[in-house]
Amino acid sequence: MVKVVDVPAMVRLLKGHGVERFLAELTDYISDDFRRWPAFDKSPRAATHSKDGVIELMPTCDGVLYGFKYVNGHPVNTRHGKLTVTAFGVLADVASGYPLFMAEMTLLTALRTAASSALAARHVARPESRVMALIGTGAQAEFQALAFKAVLGIERIRYFDLDPAAMVKFARNLSESGLILEAATSAADAAAGADILTTATAAKTRTELVTAAMVRPGMHINAIGGDCPGKTEVAPDVLGGARIFVEYTPQTLIEGEIQARDGAFDVTELWEVITGSRPGRRNAAEVTLFDSVGFAIEDFAALRYVHDLATARGETVELDLVPGVADPKDLFGLLR
Repeated sequence: MVKVVDVPAMVRLLKGHGVERFLAELTDYISDDFRRWPAFDKSPRAATHSKDGVIELMPTCDGVLYGFKYVNGHPVNTRHGKLTVTAFGVLADVASGYPLFMAEMTLLTALRTAASSALAARHVARPESRVMALIGTGAQAEFQALAFKAVLGIERIRYFDLDPAAMVKFARNLSESGLILEAATSAADAAAGADILTTATAAKTRTELVTAAMVRPGMHINAIGGDCPGKTEVAPDVLGGARIFVEYTPQTLIEGEIQARDGAFDVTELWEVITGSRPGRRNAAEVTLFDSVGFAIEDFAALRYVHDLATARGETVELDLVPGVADPKDLFGLLR
């Protein structure tokens, strides 16, 4: 039998445990697995691209557990009343190959992305940061805002989206969060006075959303929107003036802000900062940039966390995915 956390169970977990507490604890799980970085198998995710989006498989293994996530990214879906991103994930026992745990990962991917952003900022943003600009208020936005509040102590969010309805939705959802919400009139207006600048747009295109004029000394840029080939948000001169941090360089070179620029920028992988093998922020005036595309180890950690939390709170059901047979050589006997 395989333990399963479906969408209703995930919602109950979040409501019962608290979203901010969930995000803070998930951040620590991701940090713990990044500290074990050498123990994991690592490879860029397998992607199948179409004119409207991408379907990806993201596998990894630490020698004890094998994990993978199935995820899509289809910005055109919103025109048809469908989500841009959907996902599910699996943990399996390496010794036997048997699947142990399955979970919805549409909500969990949004939570994991936000927790990873907050983890990076905890290590490379200025610790006194209290104001965050948020450009793009789609499905990821609220999770980012709450993660930065829970993990870094962000107090004020200046937000902007080309879609006014998305801005209204964002303000409504966070009206009781305790955050000070300030609607901006443009991306540049949102960035004014911000300590941290988060970009979270969905359009699959190359843009220069973040320009040098928007960046001030000491700012941390959390660039999470550029996550597939042909999709970027940050101007090249901004990249050239920042310390760049990534999850896994071979994947980021394919999908991140630094895509198709092999060797042009010196990058530091986040696990190196977390383990202390390379420095994070070096001074208060340095501009730092987390070029995040999402990586399988983050999903592995998220699945571990949800497995532990859901088991403790009694929020799993069991699904009979593997036949139980008296004679393992007689599979056909199940049909008699």
